[in-house]
Amino acid sequence: MPKHTRRLLRGIGLVCALALGATACGGSGDDSGDQKVGASDLQAALKKGGTITVWAWDSTVKSVAAEFEKKYPKVHVEVVNAGTGNDQYKALSNAISAKKGVPDVAQVEYYAIGQYSLTKGLTDLGSYGAGKLKADYSTGPWNSVADGDSVWGLPMDSGPMALFFNKKVFDKYKITVPTTWDEYLKAARKLHKANPKMYITSDVGDAGMTTSLLWQAGSHPYKVDGTNVGIDFTDAAATKYTDVWQKLIDEKLVAPVTGWTDDWYKGLGDGTIATLPIGAWMPNNFVTGVKQASGDWRVAALPQWAAGEHSSAENGGSSLAVPDLGKHDNKALAYAFTKYIAAGAGVQTRIDEGAFPATVKDLNSKEFQDTKFDYFGGQQANKIFAESAKNVPAGWSYLPYQVYANSIFNDTVGKAYVSGTKLTDGLKSWQDASVKYGKDQGFTVK
Repeated sequence: MPKHTRRLLRGIGLVCALALGATACGGSGDDSGDQKVGASDLQAALKKGGTITVWAWDSTVKSVAAEFEKKYPKVHVEVVNAGTGNDQYKALSNAISAKKGVPDVAQVEYYAIGQYSLTKGLTDLGSYGAGKLKADYSTGPWNSVADGDSVWGLPMDSGPMALFFNKKVFDKYKITVPTTWDEYLKAARKLHKANPKMYITSDVGDAGMTTSLLWQAGSHPYKVDGTNVGIDFTDAAATKYTDVWQKLIDEKLVAPVTGWTDDWYKGLGDGTIATLPIGAWMPNNFVTGVKQASGDWRVAALPQWAAGEHSSAENGGSSLAVPDLGKHDNKALAYAFTKYIAAGAGVQTRIDEGAFPATVKDLNSKEFQDTKFDYFGGQQANKIFAESAKNVPAGWSYLPYQVYANSIFNDTVGKAYVSGTKLTDGLKSWQDASVKYGKDQGFTVK
Protein backbone atom coordinates (compact mmCIF):
# COMPACT_ATOMS: atom_id res chain seq x y z
CA MET A 1 0.00 0.00 0.00
CA PRO A 2 1.24 3.51 -0.76
CA LYS A 3 2.34 5.76 2.05
CA HIS A 4 -0.95 7.62 2.14
CA THR A 5 -2.06 6.12 5.41
CA ARG A 6 0.67 7.67 7.46
CA ARG A 7 -0.08 11.29 6.59
CA LEU A 8 -0.12 13.87 9.33
CA LEU A 9 -1.60 17.24 8.54
CA ARG A 10 0.77 20.00 9.51
CA GLY A 11 -0.05 23.66 9.54
CA ILE A 12 -3.06 23.83 7.23
CA GLY A 13 -6.44 25.26 8.09
CA LEU A 14 -9.77 24.11 6.76
CA VAL A 15 -10.61 25.95 3.57
CA CYS A 16 -14.20 24.80 3.70
CA ALA A 17 -15.67 26.48 6.78
CA LEU A 18 -17.00 24.05 9.34
CA ALA A 19 -19.29 26.65 10.87
CA LEU A 20 -22.56 24.85 11.27
CA GLY A 21 -24.54 27.74 9.88
CA ALA A 22 -22.46 27.98 6.72
CA THR A 23 -23.98 26.76 3.49
CA ALA A 24 -20.86 26.94 1.34
CA CYS A 25 -19.94 23.36 2.16
CA GLY A 26 -23.42 21.98 1.73
CA GLY A 27 -24.81 19.76 -0.96
CA SER A 28 -26.79 20.62 -4.02
CA GLY A 29 -29.97 21.13 -2.04
CA ASP A 30 -31.94 18.38 -3.75
CA ASP A 31 -33.27 15.26 -2.09
CA SER A 32 -31.37 12.76 -4.20
CA GLY A 33 -29.51 11.48 -1.15
CA ASP A 34 -32.83 10.31 0.35
CA GLN A 35 -34.04 8.39 -2.69
CA LYS A 36 -33.57 4.62 -2.58
CA VAL A 37 -31.26 3.32 -5.28
CA GLY A 38 -31.40 -0.42 -5.88
CA ALA A 39 -29.30 -2.95 -7.75
CA SER A 40 -31.38 -2.48 -10.90
CA ASP A 41 -30.61 1.24 -10.85
CA LEU A 42 -26.90 0.52 -10.63
CA GLN A 43 -27.08 -1.93 -13.50
CA ALA A 44 -29.00 0.60 -15.58
CA ALA A 45 -26.32 3.22 -14.88
CA LEU A 46 -23.57 0.82 -15.90
CA LYS A 47 -25.42 -0.14 -19.06
CA LYS A 48 -25.98 3.48 -20.01
CA GLY A 49 -22.39 4.38 -19.21
CA GLY A 50 -20.82 7.79 -18.83
CA THR A 51 -17.80 9.42 -17.28
CA ILE A 52 -16.86 9.69 -13.63
CA THR A 53 -13.89 11.48 -12.11
CA VAL A 54 -12.11 9.86 -9.18
CA TRP A 55 -9.68 11.75 -6.96
CA ALA A 56 -7.25 9.30 -5.39
CA TRP A 57 -3.55 9.20 -4.61
CA ASP A 58 -3.50 5.42 -4.16
CA SER A 59 -1.79 4.00 -7.26
CA THR A 60 -3.89 0.82 -7.24
CA VAL A 61 -7.03 2.80 -8.09
CA LYS A 62 -5.84 3.23 -11.69
CA SER A 63 -5.47 -0.52 -12.11
CA VAL A 64 -9.01 -1.11 -10.87
CA ALA A 65 -10.32 1.70 -13.06
CA ALA A 66 -8.82 0.07 -16.17
CA GLU A 67 -10.33 -3.26 -15.15
CA PHE A 68 -13.70 -1.61 -14.55
CA GLU A 69 -13.68 0.08 -17.96
CA LYS A 70 -12.91 -3.23 -19.64
CA LYS A 71 -15.85 -4.87 -17.87
CA TYR A 72 -18.16 -1.93 -18.63
CA PRO A 73 -17.05 -0.52 -22.00
CA LYS A 74 -19.46 2.42 -21.92
CA VAL A 75 -17.96 3.73 -18.68
CA HIS A 76 -14.92 5.99 -18.54
CA VAL A 77 -13.15 6.46 -15.21
CA GLU A 78 -10.84 9.44 -15.05
CA VAL A 79 -8.44 8.99 -12.12
CA VAL A 80 -6.83 12.19 -10.88
CA ASN A 81 -4.16 12.54 -8.23
CA ALA A 82 -5.21 15.86 -6.72
CA GLY A 83 -2.59 15.57 -4.01
CA THR A 84 -1.78 13.31 -1.11
CA GLY A 85 -3.85 13.54 2.05
CA ASN A 86 -3.93 17.15 3.20
CA ASP A 87 -3.29 18.55 -0.27
CA GLN A 88 -6.32 16.72 -1.66
CA TYR A 89 -8.50 17.73 1.29
CA LYS A 90 -7.64 21.36 0.68
CA ALA A 91 -8.51 20.99 -3.01
CA LEU A 92 -11.69 19.06 -2.24
CA SER A 93 -12.85 21.62 0.31
CA ASN A 94 -12.17 24.42 -2.16
CA ALA A 95 -14.15 22.66 -4.88
CA ILE A 96 -17.09 21.95 -2.58
CA SER A 97 -17.10 25.53 -1.34
CA ALA A 98 -17.03 26.88 -4.90
CA LYS A 99 -19.53 24.24 -6.06
CA LYS A 100 -17.33 23.69 -9.06
CA GLY A 101 -15.01 20.91 -10.16
CA VAL A 102 -16.03 18.47 -7.41
CA PRO A 103 -15.01 14.86 -8.20
CA ASP A 104 -17.60 12.11 -8.44
CA VAL A 105 -15.60 9.85 -6.11
CA ALA A 106 -12.90 10.85 -3.64
CA GLN A 107 -10.43 8.96 -1.48
CA VAL A 108 -10.90 10.15 2.10
CA GLU A 109 -8.99 8.80 5.08
CA TYR A 110 -11.07 7.58 7.99
CA TYR A 111 -10.12 10.38 10.34
CA ALA A 112 -11.20 12.97 7.76
CA ILE A 113 -14.64 11.52 6.94
CA GLY A 114 -16.39 13.53 9.66
CA GLN A 115 -15.20 16.82 8.21
CA TYR A 116 -17.20 16.23 5.05
CA SER A 117 -20.15 14.20 6.29
CA LEU A 118 -21.25 16.68 8.95
CA THR A 119 -21.13 19.59 6.52
CA LYS A 120 -23.21 17.63 3.99
CA GLY A 121 -20.34 17.43 1.53
CA LEU A 122 -20.84 13.71 0.93
CA THR A 123 -23.70 11.59 -0.36
CA ASP A 124 -25.24 9.31 2.25
CA LEU A 125 -24.69 5.90 0.69
CA GLY A 126 -27.21 4.34 3.05
CA SER A 127 -29.89 5.09 0.46
CA TYR A 128 -27.87 3.02 -2.03
CA GLY A 129 -28.03 -0.03 0.20
CA ALA A 130 -24.50 0.40 1.55
CA GLY A 131 -25.66 -0.48 5.05
CA LYS A 132 -26.16 -4.08 3.91
CA LEU A 133 -22.37 -4.32 3.49
CA LYS A 134 -21.65 -3.83 7.21
CA ALA A 135 -20.88 -7.49 7.85
CA ASP A 136 -18.42 -7.48 4.95
CA TYR A 137 -15.95 -5.23 6.78
CA SER A 138 -13.85 -5.41 9.91
CA THR A 139 -15.00 -3.31 12.86
CA GLY A 140 -12.57 -0.40 12.79
CA PRO A 141 -13.00 0.68 9.16
CA TRP A 142 -16.79 0.25 9.18
CA ASN A 143 -17.23 2.29 12.35
CA SER A 144 -15.21 5.04 10.73
CA VAL A 145 -17.56 5.43 7.76
CA ALA A 146 -20.96 4.62 9.29
CA ASP A 147 -23.13 6.61 11.66
CA GLY A 148 -26.40 4.88 12.45
CA ASP A 149 -28.17 4.23 9.16
CA SER A 150 -25.92 6.67 7.32
CA VAL A 151 -22.87 5.46 5.44
CA TRP A 152 -20.49 8.16 4.22
CA GLY A 153 -18.03 6.02 2.29
CA LEU A 154 -16.98 2.43 1.69
CA PRO A 155 -13.78 1.17 3.35
CA MET A 156 -11.09 0.74 0.74
CA ASP A 157 -8.39 -0.64 3.00
CA SER A 158 -7.38 -0.79 6.64
CA GLY A 159 -4.45 -0.49 8.98
CA PRO A 160 -4.72 -2.88 11.94
CA MET A 161 -1.55 -2.38 13.95
CA ALA A 162 1.37 -4.72 14.50
CA LEU A 163 4.94 -4.45 15.73
CA PHE A 164 7.58 -4.64 13.02
CA PHE A 165 10.94 -5.49 14.59
CA ASN A 166 14.49 -6.03 13.39
CA LYS A 167 15.19 -9.66 14.32
CA LYS A 168 18.87 -9.31 13.43
CA VAL A 169 19.25 -6.51 15.98
CA PHE A 170 17.15 -8.28 18.61
CA ASP A 171 19.22 -11.45 18.24
CA LYS A 172 22.51 -9.58 18.42
CA TYR A 173 21.58 -7.82 21.66
CA LYS A 174 19.63 -10.76 23.10
CA ILE A 175 16.36 -8.85 23.29
CA THR A 176 13.09 -10.73 23.61
CA VAL A 177 10.20 -9.55 21.49
CA PRO A 178 8.03 -7.51 23.90
CA THR A 179 4.45 -8.59 24.49
CA THR A 180 3.57 -5.60 26.71
CA TRP A 181 4.48 -1.93 26.55
CA ASP A 182 6.31 -2.24 29.87
CA GLU A 183 8.46 -4.93 28.26
CA TYR A 184 8.88 -2.62 25.29
CA LEU A 185 10.23 0.09 27.61
CA LYS A 186 12.66 -2.39 29.18
CA ALA A 187 13.78 -3.52 25.72
CA ALA A 188 14.37 0.11 24.76
CA ARG A 189 16.58 0.63 27.81
CA LYS A 190 18.53 -2.58 27.22
CA LEU A 191 19.15 -1.81 23.56
CA HIS A 192 20.21 1.80 24.05
CA LYS A 193 22.48 0.90 26.97
CA ALA A 194 24.19 -1.80 24.91
CA ASN A 195 24.65 0.57 21.98
CA PRO A 196 23.85 4.28 22.42
CA LYS A 197 23.44 4.61 18.66
CA MET A 198 20.53 2.18 18.69
CA TYR A 199 16.92 3.13 19.46
CA ILE A 200 13.83 1.01 19.96
CA THR A 201 11.94 3.27 17.54
CA SER A 202 11.81 6.84 16.26
CA ASP A 203 9.29 9.43 17.35
CA VAL A 204 9.12 13.19 17.10
CA GLY A 205 5.38 13.36 17.66
CA ASP A 206 2.69 12.01 15.37
CA ALA A 207 -1.03 12.65 15.78
CA GLY A 208 -2.04 9.45 14.01
CA MET A 209 0.25 7.27 16.10
CA THR A 210 -0.81 8.97 19.33
CA THR A 211 -4.52 8.52 18.70
CA SER A 212 -3.97 4.91 17.60
CA LEU A 213 -2.14 4.02 20.80
CA LEU A 214 -4.80 5.77 22.88
CA TRP A 215 -7.40 3.76 20.97
CA GLN A 216 -5.59 0.52 21.77
CA ALA A 217 -5.29 1.49 25.44
CA GLY A 218 -9.07 1.82 25.66
CA SER A 219 -9.13 5.59 25.87
CA HIS A 220 -12.05 7.51 24.39
CA PRO A 221 -10.82 11.11 24.14
CA TYR A 222 -13.46 12.07 21.58
CA LYS A 223 -17.19 11.71 22.04
CA VAL A 224 -19.31 12.86 19.13
CA ASP A 225 -23.08 13.08 18.94
CA GLY A 226 -23.96 15.20 15.93
CA THR A 227 -22.82 18.71 16.75
CA ASN A 228 -22.20 17.88 20.41
CA VAL A 229 -18.54 17.08 20.98
CA GLY A 230 -16.60 16.00 24.05
CA ILE A 231 -12.79 16.11 24.26
CA ASP A 232 -10.92 14.66 27.23
CA PHE A 233 -7.40 13.22 27.30
CA THR A 234 -7.40 12.55 31.04
CA ASP A 235 -9.25 9.25 31.32
CA ALA A 236 -7.51 6.40 33.10
CA ALA A 237 -6.71 4.57 29.87
CA ALA A 238 -4.86 7.58 28.48
CA THR A 239 -2.46 7.50 31.41
CA LYS A 240 -1.34 4.02 30.34
CA TYR A 241 0.00 5.59 27.17
CA THR A 242 1.45 8.76 28.70
CA ASP A 243 3.21 6.88 31.54
CA VAL A 244 5.17 4.65 29.16
CA TRP A 245 5.77 7.13 26.39
CA GLN A 246 6.90 9.87 28.78
CA LYS A 247 9.65 7.58 30.04
CA LEU A 248 10.74 6.80 26.48
CA ILE A 249 11.00 10.53 25.81
CA ASP A 250 12.62 11.50 29.12
CA GLU A 251 15.24 8.78 28.87
CA LYS A 252 15.92 9.65 25.23
CA LEU A 253 15.12 6.12 24.11
CA VAL A 254 13.40 7.10 20.85
CA ALA A 255 15.37 8.41 17.90
CA PRO A 256 14.62 12.06 17.08
CA VAL A 257 14.03 11.18 13.45
CA THR A 258 10.99 12.28 11.45
CA GLY A 259 9.12 9.49 9.72
CA TRP A 260 9.25 9.05 5.95
CA THR A 261 12.48 11.04 5.61
CA ASP A 262 15.78 9.78 4.18
CA ASP A 263 17.20 9.52 7.71
CA TRP A 264 14.23 7.44 8.78
CA TYR A 265 14.65 4.97 5.93
CA LYS A 266 18.37 4.84 6.67
CA GLY A 267 17.66 4.05 10.33
CA LEU A 268 15.31 1.23 9.40
CA GLY A 269 17.89 -0.08 6.98
CA ASP A 270 20.94 -0.05 9.26
CA GLY A 271 19.08 -1.18 12.38
CA THR A 272 19.53 1.98 14.45
CA ILE A 273 15.72 2.13 14.49
CA ALA A 274 14.85 -1.34 15.71
CA THR A 275 11.03 -1.47 15.76
CA LEU A 276 8.04 0.18 14.19
CA PRO A 277 4.53 -0.05 15.67
CA ILE A 278 2.37 0.82 12.67
CA GLY A 279 -0.46 -0.27 10.37
CA ALA A 280 -0.56 -3.46 8.32
CA TRP A 281 -0.16 -1.50 5.10
CA MET A 282 3.55 -1.04 5.88
CA PRO A 283 5.16 -4.11 4.22
CA ASN A 284 5.34 -2.66 0.71
CA ASN A 285 7.11 0.39 2.09
CA PHE A 286 9.76 -1.87 3.58
CA VAL A 287 10.18 -3.70 0.29
CA THR A 288 10.57 -0.53 -1.76
CA GLY A 289 12.24 1.77 0.76
CA VAL A 290 14.39 -0.49 2.94
CA LYS A 291 15.66 -3.03 0.43
CA GLN A 292 19.02 -3.49 2.16
CA ALA A 293 17.36 -4.96 5.27
CA SER A 294 15.39 -7.67 3.51
CA GLY A 295 15.33 -10.75 5.71
CA ASP A 296 16.25 -8.82 8.86
CA TRP A 297 12.74 -7.76 9.85
CA ARG A 298 9.80 -9.70 11.26
CA VAL A 299 6.26 -8.96 12.43
CA ALA A 300 4.73 -9.53 15.87
CA ALA A 301 1.48 -8.68 17.58
CA LEU A 302 1.28 -5.18 18.99
CA PRO A 303 2.46 -5.04 22.63
CA GLN A 304 -0.37 -4.85 25.16
CA TRP A 305 -1.00 -2.34 27.91
CA ALA A 306 -1.57 -5.20 30.36
CA ALA A 307 -0.36 -8.79 30.18
CA GLY A 308 -2.90 -11.20 28.76
CA GLU A 309 -4.90 -8.61 26.87
CA HIS A 310 -5.60 -8.84 23.15
CA SER A 311 -6.32 -5.36 21.92
CA SER A 312 -5.22 -3.50 18.83
CA ALA A 313 -6.15 -0.36 16.92
CA GLU A 314 -6.33 0.99 13.41
CA ASN A 315 -3.54 3.17 12.11
CA GLY A 316 -4.40 4.75 8.79
CA GLY A 317 -6.63 3.53 6.02
CA SER A 318 -8.95 5.14 3.52
CA SER A 319 -12.48 5.05 2.21
CA LEU A 320 -13.95 6.00 -1.11
CA ALA A 321 -16.72 8.55 -0.77
CA VAL A 322 -19.17 10.09 -3.23
CA PRO A 323 -19.18 13.91 -2.92
CA ASP A 324 -22.66 15.37 -3.13
CA LEU A 325 -21.68 17.84 -5.85
CA GLY A 326 -19.89 15.46 -8.21
CA LYS A 327 -19.29 17.29 -11.46
CA HIS A 328 -20.86 14.63 -13.66
CA ASP A 329 -23.89 14.29 -11.38
CA ASN A 330 -24.05 10.55 -11.93
CA LYS A 331 -24.13 9.23 -8.40
CA ALA A 332 -25.43 5.79 -9.28
CA LEU A 333 -22.45 5.24 -11.58
CA ALA A 334 -20.10 6.71 -9.00
CA TYR A 335 -21.44 4.37 -6.34
CA ALA A 336 -21.25 1.39 -8.69
CA PHE A 337 -17.52 2.04 -9.13
CA THR A 338 -17.05 2.65 -5.41
CA LYS A 339 -18.73 -0.64 -4.59
CA TYR A 340 -16.69 -2.49 -7.21
CA ILE A 341 -13.36 -1.30 -5.85
CA ALA A 342 -14.27 -1.53 -2.16
CA ALA A 343 -16.55 -4.57 -2.01
CA GLY A 344 -16.27 -6.26 -5.39
CA ALA A 345 -13.66 -7.74 -7.71
CA GLY A 346 -11.50 -4.64 -7.31
CA VAL A 347 -10.58 -5.71 -3.77
CA GLN A 348 -8.53 -8.66 -5.02
CA THR A 349 -6.89 -6.53 -7.70
CA ARG A 350 -5.67 -4.13 -5.02
CA ILE A 351 -4.54 -6.96 -2.73
CA ASP A 352 -2.48 -8.35 -5.59
CA GLU A 353 -0.74 -4.98 -5.79
CA GLY A 354 0.01 -4.86 -2.07
CA ALA A 355 -3.03 -3.17 -0.54
CA PHE A 356 -4.27 -4.40 2.82
CA PRO A 357 -8.02 -5.18 2.76
CA ALA A 358 -10.79 -4.12 5.09
CA THR A 359 -13.06 -6.95 3.94
CA VAL A 360 -13.51 -9.84 6.39
CA LYS A 361 -13.76 -12.47 3.66
CA ASP A 362 -10.36 -11.55 2.28
CA LEU A 363 -8.77 -11.13 5.70
CA ASN A 364 -9.88 -14.64 6.63
CA SER A 365 -9.13 -16.35 3.32
CA LYS A 366 -6.55 -19.14 3.40
CA GLU A 367 -4.78 -17.72 0.36
CA PHE A 368 -4.35 -14.36 2.05
CA GLN A 369 -3.27 -15.70 5.43
CA ASP A 370 -0.88 -18.27 3.96
CA THR A 371 0.97 -15.67 1.89
CA LYS A 372 4.67 -15.79 2.69
CA PHE A 373 6.62 -12.55 2.80
CA ASP A 374 10.14 -13.03 1.50
CA TYR A 375 11.13 -9.71 3.02
CA PHE A 376 10.17 -11.00 6.46
CA GLY A 377 12.07 -14.25 6.13
CA GLY A 378 9.13 -16.17 4.69
CA GLN A 379 6.86 -15.23 7.58
CA GLN A 380 3.09 -15.50 7.08
CA ALA A 381 2.58 -12.00 8.42
CA ASN A 382 -1.00 -11.65 7.21
CA LYS A 383 -2.08 -14.04 9.95
CA ILE A 384 -0.85 -11.54 12.52
CA PHE A 385 -2.44 -8.61 10.70
CA ALA A 386 -5.79 -10.39 10.32
CA GLU A 387 -5.84 -11.28 14.02
CA SER A 388 -5.07 -7.66 14.83
CA ALA A 389 -8.05 -6.54 12.73
CA LYS A 390 -10.32 -8.78 14.85
CA ASN A 391 -8.97 -7.22 18.03
CA VAL A 392 -9.71 -3.58 17.23
CA PRO A 393 -12.12 -2.29 19.91
CA ALA A 394 -15.37 -0.75 18.73
CA GLY A 395 -16.55 2.63 19.93
CA TRP A 396 -13.68 4.83 18.78
CA SER A 397 -14.58 8.26 17.39
CA TYR A 398 -12.66 10.98 15.61
CA LEU A 399 -13.58 14.63 15.79
CA PRO A 400 -15.71 16.00 12.96
CA TYR A 401 -12.80 18.39 12.50
CA GLN A 402 -9.94 15.94 13.08
CA VAL A 403 -8.17 17.31 10.00
CA TYR A 404 -7.73 20.62 11.79
CA ALA A 405 -6.92 18.99 15.14
CA ASN A 406 -4.12 16.96 13.58
CA SER A 407 -2.72 20.07 11.95
CA ILE A 408 -2.02 21.64 15.37
CA PHE A 409 -0.62 18.51 17.01
CA ASN A 410 3.01 19.58 16.63
CA ASP A 411 2.26 22.97 18.15
CA THR A 412 0.80 21.32 21.25
CA VAL A 413 1.70 17.70 22.01
CA GLY A 414 4.76 17.94 19.79
CA LYS A 415 6.42 20.28 22.29
CA ALA A 416 6.91 17.32 24.63
CA TYR A 417 9.53 15.99 22.21
CA VAL A 418 11.60 19.18 21.99
CA SER A 419 11.23 20.83 25.40
CA GLY A 420 10.49 20.09 29.02
CA THR A 421 6.76 19.97 28.34
CA LYS A 422 5.16 16.79 29.63
CA LEU A 423 2.96 14.68 27.39
CA THR A 424 0.00 15.20 29.69
CA ASP A 425 0.44 18.97 29.43
CA GLY A 426 0.83 18.72 25.67
CA LEU A 427 -2.37 16.70 25.41
CA LYS A 428 -4.13 19.27 27.60
CA SER A 429 -2.98 22.05 25.23
CA TRP A 430 -4.20 20.00 22.26
CA GLN A 431 -7.50 19.49 24.03
CA ASP A 432 -7.90 23.20 24.85
CA ALA A 433 -7.05 24.29 21.32
CA SER A 434 -9.42 21.72 19.83
CA VAL A 435 -12.22 22.79 22.16
CA LYS A 436 -11.74 26.45 21.24
CA TYR A 437 -11.71 25.71 17.54
CA GLY A 438 -14.84 23.57 17.79
CA LYS A 439 -16.72 26.29 19.64
CA ASP A 440 -15.58 28.88 17.11
CA GLN A 441 -17.08 26.70 14.37
CA GLY A 442 -20.44 26.41 16.11
CA PHE A 443 -20.09 23.04 17.84
CA THR A 444 -21.18 22.50 21.40
CA VAL A 445 -17.93 21.31 22.95
CA LYS A 446 -17.17 20.11 26.45
